Amino acid sequence: MDLNLKDKVVVVTGAAGIRGSIGETIVQSLANEGAIPVIVCRNDRGIGYAEELNAKGIDSIFVKTDLSDYKQIEAAAKVIEEKYGRVDALINNVGVNDGAGLEASMEDFMWSLKLNLVSFYAMTKYLLPMLKASKGNILNISSKVGLTGQGGTSGYAASKGGVNGLTREWAVDLIKYGIRSNAIIIAESWTPAYQNWIDTLENGEEKLESIVKKIPLGNRMTTPQEIADQCLFTISDKSSHTTGQFITVDGGYVHLDRSLLTE
Repeated sequence: MDLNLKDKVVVVTGAAGIRGSIGETIVQSLANEGAIPVIVCRNDRGIGYAEELNAKGIDSIFVKTDLSDYKQIEAAAKVIEEKYGRVDALINNVGVNDGAGLEASMEDFMWSLKLNLVSFYAMTKYLLPMLKASKGNILNISSKVGLTGQGGTSGYAASKGGVNGLTREWAVDLIKYGIRSNAIIIAESWTPAYQNWIDTLENGEEKLESIVKKIPLGNRMTTPQEIADQCLFTISDKSSHTTGQFITVDGGYVHLDRSLLTE
């Protein structure tokens, strides 16, 4: 299926994660569709990712940005405008489940909000003139934690709840410009970061098995590629009448009847 993403400028935040992370997978998938991925992240891996794409003849740039600092986000938007003069889609992907719970310092809690929520607002705000001009669209990467809670991660939960709220607020606010706003809700996805977390646990394999058993469809985790595929479809013209939606890509983990899990 041709998603008509060729030569579309798509900004992806937090996209210089470890190879195989959700952000990096989205970037590679965009490149495969002929889009122009703009990598906005603080990690210098983004330099190599952009160079690799350029070497394949794919237009891409890396804009090094600390996404917890809205002034750096404003500067990044100016770089993008100077380079391309337009943005066709924004994927707010950055997110760290940092464990800033009720026992955390106020500084840690505020940092979590800045990275996981304020960055979404700032990136959207500063790219909005270009999104209006292109009648582009916004896709926010959210988490089931914003719907269900998790425990021990107040900052992340508050942020993702806020992201969900902003998704629908922007769908209303921007409808007069023809700008769509949607969110992808992720639950349990097998990423390098998830693997690293499992490896820190004394009973990691047992924990992993107990989680996987609770995922109704196939008793397996969602892959980053499945999330990337849904992202590309959602920002494409093939999803042109979809806005204000929470699209849950999780194998039924959050919403399906628990009776499905009875052995």
